Amino acid sequence: MTKTETLSKGERTRQAVIDAAHQLFVEQGYAGTSMRQIAEKAGLALGGIYNHFPTKESIFSEVILAYHPFHQILPLIKNTPGNSFEAFVRNAAKNMVAELGRRPDFIKLLFVELVEFEGRNIPKMFQVIFPQVLPLVKRFTDGRGELRNIPPFVLFRSFLGLFFSYYMTEFLLAGTPANLIQKGSVDDFVEIYLHGVLAPKDVI
Repeated sequence: MTKTETLSKGERTRQAVIDAAHQLFVEQGYAGTSMRQIAEKAGLALGGIYNHFPTKESIFSEVILAYHPFHQILPLIKNTPGNSFEAFVRNAAKNMVAELGRRPDFIKLLFVELVEFEGRNIPKMFQVIFPQVLPLVKRFTDGRGELRNIPPFVLFRSFLGLFFSYYMTEFLLAGTPANLIQKGSVDDFVEIYLHGVLAPKDVI
């Protein structure tokens, strides 16, 4: 029996609305999508959608949570191989970039969240994601003998920051002269994360 088959009729309807809204938000933007369009795409009468969601904003809150890439990324980090902290970070970064490369919709949802909602959904997302993040922080404690005395969660947060900075700048600079002239790879970002930007004093 599939997951869909185990859902109640009401849960299936809610999921149909979320899936329809996701597609419309990605294709035509949040402002360009109406409740009527979402209802039609989900196969509902307009009045029927309000039995499940009071506003379009409430639908978006569920969409960004349901389609957030952490569903794919967190298991990837957890299962990333690496006999050293450096190997683990390099492998994890490559895996995450490859995964998000298959999710061009997320960058659009993220911009809607930041521009339209000024990040109001982020606390709710954090409450859901954080308990799943804690076990992964252990991967950053496994390399303590190799690392400076930095709190594990700070290491994990800085790693995510490195990764998303690469992902965001790749998206924003795509097709620009700067990106065409000198295209950086995720390995370059990982190198900076691991070793900084300053040359060793003995080679300056």
